[in-house]
Amino acid sequence: MKNKKNMSVPLLCSVFLFTVAVFLWVFGVHVIGSMGHSYMVEWQFLGMCSMDWNLPIIVDYVSVVFSCFVCLISGSVSLFSVSYMESEVFMRRFMLLIMAFVGSMNLLIFVPSMITILLGWDGLGIVSFALVIYYQNKKSLAAGMLTVLANRIGDALLILSICFLINWGDWGIGYGMTGSFSSLICFLVVVGAMTKSAQIPFSAWLPAAMAAPTPVSALVHSSTLVTAGVYLVIRFYSTLVEAHEVLWFLSKMGALTLLMAGLSACFEVDLKKIIALSTLSQLGLMMFTVGIGFPIIAVFHLFTHALFKALLFFCAGSIIHFNMDTQDGRILGNLESLLPFSSSCLVLSSVALCGMPFLSGFYSKDLILESVFSSFNGSLEVLVMLVGASLSLVYSLRILLIGVFGQYFGSSLFTYEVESNYMVISIVALSVGAAMGGWLLQSVWVSVNGFSLVGVFGKAVISVVTFLGLLYSFVNFFLSEVLSKKLFSGLKRFLASMWFMNTVSGSFLAGIGLKCGGLMHLHLDSGWMEVLGGQGVFKSLEEGVNLSYFFQGGGLLIYTRIFLFFGIFSIMCKMLL
Repeated sequence: MKNKKNMSVPLLCSVFLFTVAVFLWVFGVHVIGSMGHSYMVEWQFLGMCSMDWNLPIIVDYVSVVFSCFVCLISGSVSLFSVSYMESEVFMRRFMLLIMAFVGSMNLLIFVPSMITILLGWDGLGIVSFALVIYYQNKKSLAAGMLTVLANRIGDALLILSICFLINWGDWGIGYGMTGSFSSLICFLVVVGAMTKSAQIPFSAWLPAAMAAPTPVSALVHSSTLVTAGVYLVIRFYSTLVEAHEVLWFLSKMGALTLLMAGLSACFEVDLKKIIALSTLSQLGLMMFTVGIGFPIIAVFHLFTHALFKALLFFCAGSIIHFNMDTQDGRILGNLESLLPFSSSCLVLSSVALCGMPFLSGFYSKDLILESVFSSFNGSLEVLVMLVGASLSLVYSLRILLIGVFGQYFGSSLFTYEVESNYMVISIVALSVGAAMGGWLLQSVWVSVNGFSLVGVFGKAVISVVTFLGLLYSFVNFFLSEVLSKKLFSGLKRFLASMWFMNTVSGSFLAGIGLKCGGLMHLHLDSGWMEVLGGQGVFKSLEEGVNLSYFFQGGGLLIYTRIFLFFGIFSIMCKMLL
């Protein structure tokens, strides 16, 4: 293996993160879970002029288990990087960025104060920009700029919410405070969370962030960056529940994101982008679940989704890595005999994504569908949600057809390698979580263990929705044959372009925003602001000093002129008065 000295760094990081994950699981289950208590430790480290700045740390079941899953997936990412990034020269710098990412996420998880949570929020945005542009080419730079500009919108909205929180006298979240500007604060927090979780209309940056290395994609799109917005909304839920119109808006945006991402994934050809769009679809499902009033179930789905989505990225990354970095679905295929282990785990993760019974995705997805039937929602909203949930089988089958069972259209003179032991260990660790994570969480988590079940009709509808994607696949095939190519190609272009979200949000942020910034720099910073500001003030002072020098030149003729001027001016003023 190349760079054996550098490879010790990800190995040490993975051992450390796995140790922390095991400790948090034991601590969370046997201490927090068994007693059912939550703890808050508050440390005051700055007090001045009756103004205190405290650092509160909340320790409950949600934060401990979420941190455990973040450390587990991060340790698997570090172990996976030993083989995937073996040719990387600056391995220590890469692992430093990964550890900074994990630290920012844990700061966001355990701190329920809006002032301090902004540190973790900004840390995620800055480190994600550095990771997305890691390969330093035009594509990664464009994706990084789009990512950081979308995240800056969320930062600005959170700063505005902090400013309005001064009227409440506290920057803590999750206490159900009401008062002046309560609806505005809730709306700012929700829209800021939507930018980080890539909800409509901020959806363009998430597929573009696939320019990052595959281990980074597995970390970013499973349990860290994209889930930060969902976690913030869940933590803020006890205050959001007082603003029903904000939750109504959140549920509508989540349902539209779920439908848009599911339809776009059915027409995408890039393997990593299909998985990214499936992540976007599941994020819409979580936001919809929070919007209809079931935050605990959304947290449950957040945990299970992190396990099988990281596994899905690892398997796809292994396939891409051993196919000479080929990720075009029109070329890949027929890998079940060449890469049997990665292909079988890809099937497992895709089946868990579909909601196959008794795997991790089944427990949370079934609870979400039951909550939709038991809540008071409109028929159209329920229909959109059911269609979006059924599309998970369509793009899961598409992933399998592209990566495993399809026909290979590449070069015949092609060599395959065998998965390394580090990849196998990291994939096995997440495979156990994808197969048993939902059952383990439901068995130890009281809040999601017992749930009011729907009737027989509701269960039948849930079962049909789980496997409705097969019917959609057949209908889609026959429609492509029956309808005219022009009509179908137009519809396909609309669906494959994420409903033109790239143009709406991507071009607005990266195109119009940067163009307006350039015009403002040209006409304000280098134009009128210089004339009325810096250079203009300096020139006016220079002329004033020169005039003062002229008046104080000491010549008799100059003094006589000044005397006559002020004398005539005084006489005219008296005559006018």
